[in-house]
Amino acid sequence: MNVFDTVVMALISLRRNPTRTLLTMLGIIIGIGAVITMMEIGKGSSTAIRTTIERMGAGSGIIYPGVRRVAGIRAGTNSWASLLPADAEAILRECPSVSLVSPIVRSSTAQAIFGSENWIPNQMYGVSPSFFAIRDWEIAEGRFFSEREVDRNARVCVVGATIVRELFGGVSPVDCELRINNSSFKVIGVLKSKGANMMGTDEDDVILMPWTTMRMRITGLRSGSATSTKSTLSSRPGDRYPVSGVALYPEQDASMTEDKLVFPKFTYIDHIAFSAVAPDKVDAATAEITALLRERHALVAAQDDDFRIRSASDFMKMMDKTSTLMNNLLLGVALLSLVVGGVGIMNIMLVSVTERTREIGLRMAVGARSRDILKQFLIEAVVMCVLGGIIGILAGHGTALLIESQLGWPIESSPAAVFAAFAVSASIGMVFGFYPAWKASQLDPIEALRYE
Repeated sequence: MNVFDTVVMALISLRRNPTRTLLTMLGIIIGIGAVITMMEIGKGSSTAIRTTIERMGAGSGIIYPGVRRVAGIRAGTNSWASLLPADAEAILRECPSVSLVSPIVRSSTAQAIFGSENWIPNQMYGVSPSFFAIRDWEIAEGRFFSEREVDRNARVCVVGATIVRELFGGVSPVDCELRINNSSFKVIGVLKSKGANMMGTDEDDVILMPWTTMRMRITGLRSGSATSTKSTLSSRPGDRYPVSGVALYPEQDASMTEDKLVFPKFTYIDHIAFSAVAPDKVDAATAEITALLRERHALVAAQDDDFRIRSASDFMKMMDKTSTLMNNLLLGVALLSLVVGGVGIMNIMLVSVTERTREIGLRMAVGARSRDILKQFLIEAVVMCVLGGIIGILAGHGTALLIESQLGWPIESSPAAVFAAFAVSASIGMVFGFYPAWKASQLDPIEALRYE
């Protein structure tokens, strides 16, 4: 008897008691369905996380100020202002693995006002035009500001979709005047919406302006200590470099004081954003930046870095590890249900062997060999498991689609998971069906024919 005839006989045998067959397959259906559902949700979540990181800028990173140590006490990251605009220029000039660099000055308390509406943005950054390319940000309306506007401390800004909704009522704000603290800014562009990132932060609740403008008009100038983050601005050089008792500079009129602010010799910035020439060059860029900044900051070998570098690859590695751990955990739980289903199949097959003892004896009496009996019962178990696997795959995919539609969780189909489900189903049938099939093949034909 060939394999096809044996499969047909297995299907006929399973049809004799459809209720028992369905209940036997239930463990396999649940197990395979759980595997498919977990795999599709896990893969969809991983893809969503990767997309979020790419929206932040694939191959990008941020340099943070370092740790301040006072009397042996470490104050934590960002406690010491150690980054200068010249550092950003040097990185772009001397690090071959870096393609773009932008200084960043941030404010978390500035209030934006338009008409009778006011709003404190979740993110307000002063940046250079390179920042938009680093973060892969596109303009929806208007334009980005230019390097010339950065050099001139221009009072212009670009806003996100949330700002448009909350301050402007959804109406285009381009060319409108927006007041931030005591300065007015012209809105020249609106960013394309990005939605929430992987941490749940609204990426559209943002106002971006030239970093020079942010430092001079919003946050104030920084000294080397984070404890002095804001100072009274003055355009008088004599106030920046005071000499007691000597008037070295003439008095300036009101227009000079208001419109011609000048930077002191050292102006600290909060962060530096950078982008590598390619996503796989992030580690090389990080190494080059580390070596350059240590040299520029005159750090000896025994001293710790006075800066911290975090790149998109760090987030990607962390999320990949977390996603892999969760997927493995969920798969382990699903595999336990498959084992339970396999035990149920073995139990039912043993019952089937007992019920069909006379049939087995009759087949042996007319010439069937032990291996034919073994093959028949083994194929029955495999067919039962494969059918359960097919139903489980359909049920699992349907459950994943239901979760996506009702809960909004991202899912992604995995052909590898479907193939693995078929392989696991067949393997369970062979492993848990072998003992009942072997027991049936070892029956004595004479005793089998006498069995009542």
